[in-house]
Amino acid sequence: MTAQGSTFKTCGCRNDDGKRLGKNCPKLRRSNGRWSSTHGTWKYQLELPLTAAGVRRNPLRKEGFTRQEDAEAELNRAKELLAIAGADETARVQIADLITATVRATKQLPEPEEVRRKIRTGQDLSRSVTVGEYLDQWLAGRRNLREGTRRSYAQHIRLYLNPHLGHIPLNRLRVGDVDRVFDAIDERNQQVARARETLDPKLRAKVKGQRMVGAATKHRIRATLRSALAKAVRERLIDINVAALVELPSGKAPKALVWTDERITQWQHDFAAHIETMNARRRRLSQLEPHKRIGQNINRLDAYIGAPRPSRVMVWTPALTRTFLDRARGHQLYAQFHLIAFRGLRRGESCGLRWADLDLTSGTATIRWQITQIGPDTFEGKPKTDAGEATINLDKTTIKELRAHKARQNTERLAAGDAWTETGFVFTTPTGSPVDPNDVTEQFEQLSMEAGLPPVRLHDLRHGAATFLLAAGYDLKVVQETLRLSSLAIAADIYTSVLPQLAQQSAEDAAAVVLGAHRPRRRPASAKVTEIPTADHGTAENEGDTTEPAAAADAS
Repeated sequence: MTAQGSTFKTCGCRNDDGKRLGKNCPKLRRSNGRWSSTHGTWKYQLELPLTAAGVRRNPLRKEGFTRQEDAEAELNRAKELLAIAGADETARVQIADLITATVRATKQLPEPEEVRRKIRTGQDLSRSVTVGEYLDQWLAGRRNLREGTRRSYAQHIRLYLNPHLGHIPLNRLRVGDVDRVFDAIDERNQQVARARETLDPKLRAKVKGQRMVGAATKHRIRATLRSALAKAVRERLIDINVAALVELPSGKAPKALVWTDERITQWQHDFAAHIETMNARRRRLSQLEPHKRIGQNINRLDAYIGAPRPSRVMVWTPALTRTFLDRARGHQLYAQFHLIAFRGLRRGESCGLRWADLDLTSGTATIRWQITQIGPDTFEGKPKTDAGEATINLDKTTIKELRAHKARQNTERLAAGDAWTETGFVFTTPTGSPVDPNDVTEQFEQLSMEAGLPPVRLHDLRHGAATFLLAAGYDLKVVQETLRLSSLAIAADIYTSVLPQLAQQSAEDAAAVVLGAHRPRRRPASAKVTEIPTADHGTAENEGDTTEPAAAADAS
């Protein structure tokens, strides 16, 4: 059915009785019958279909156009909207409802393409799906996600996307809207940094436990939105995936570096300067605001962790790792640190390890679960990737430490009595509950500082395990299998240039070929590792019997 409509000229003139003349005003036309160019404006009128209850509607009218072409263009647009329904009379009535409501609210007609999309996809014409509503629907529909991935998506949506984009109609989302999400993240990062620098206890308390969002996390946030919008494009709810058009700084992981003697010397100088700078700032603040009772000295562990270092990813040499293990000997979590350092488990994987997954007789551990932590909450789920679920070999020293740890845990069980909760986890609190990943990190940092070592992240013990394999002559395929990386490319990207002695050895080997010198014997690439490689500082047998969401440290 073709909608009936017309355009005509009208004005506000009135006759002697005060009645508006409208389109009958004689001034609207010149003496030659042509329309006057100086009097009146153009108006259109369009008949609308009856309501769903069969009630006649008032015609759609709009005036104020200076040119007839403009009035005709809008009239044709309104006719186009009604024509979208085709022969579907129900849809035609719904479109007329939408036209009436939209014009009343905005003085504008709905977008024909938007209406066409809603009709095609069966959406309610009376409302627009917001970004927040769609993100929630999208996540709920992702039934095959790993639990850790689902929590990561949910965190991105809850913390970053919904607060800034949730209220925007999905079809109205623009690149600038997404840009503002990352502008807000940058602003929040600056607020956290300023709060930490002031050393004001109240300000610092407000940001305690809040990590600044790094470049890699920004890329993951954008990837979450991009994945959701890609589905919306496939469903033809939107035409363009605006998240794919947003530019972000590189999220490439920082280069892993080893703590050489030169770097340690420089770090010690930087650490001392960092402490002095922070102490001076605290003393100055104490003088300016004595009522705040600010202490004269900072927390040394905070300074230790926050002092500048050559790269965010630093790796200890075998000798430094041994120093840490010597210091950690006797600590309740010593066996956990030992396992991570020797076999490269992720933090969450070590926390999620159960005795049922260990076979100390055959010397194997099966990685089936991990515990991740987001803020104060912990979650148990599958390892990060399919490659993460695997059985690994344990060296004799690690088996011995795990046996000693089991005996220590049995002693704790007897001491706890009825307070003990049997959970089956290998690493537990004194009452049997699994240890929180963040607590493991805090203990690791404290022990590292007490040992006088340059700082590394707990996750960097995993990197260290890989570099020790390379230093012992094993190839990247062994590293990939031992650390259960999803691809050989990841192993190559992270580990090929970490330890200086690796590069030096390759140069010596090449020279030996050219000069006809005796080549050093190499272990077969397929050899299995049962001991941590020997360094210049002793063998594995003598090394001592002693993770942008903490959750992000478990990501690699």
